Amino acid sequence: MEATTETVTVVVNGQPVRVTAGASAAAAVARAGVSAFRSSVTGEPRGPLCGMGICFECRATVDGVPSVRTCRIVCREGMEIQTG
Repeated sequence: MEATTETVTVVVNGQPVRVTAGASAAAAVARAGVSAFRSSVTGEPRGPLCGMGICFECRATVDGVPSVRTCRIVCREGMEIQTG
């Protein structure tokens, strides 16, 4: 019997990205090829650092909600993630 891996499609910066069900939103953004999730107050590009929700560097807008820690949220079908 062949194992199947369930996937979901999310939208990152307007582009559909297919990820394994259970993947974090941060993983989806990385899979989309985005390394700068946001900019610091001085304009420096910022991206995930800790991967467990402590550093707040992976924040992005998820389904219209700003400043979501993307490493702490699981992707669901149709989720929209906006970086920048």
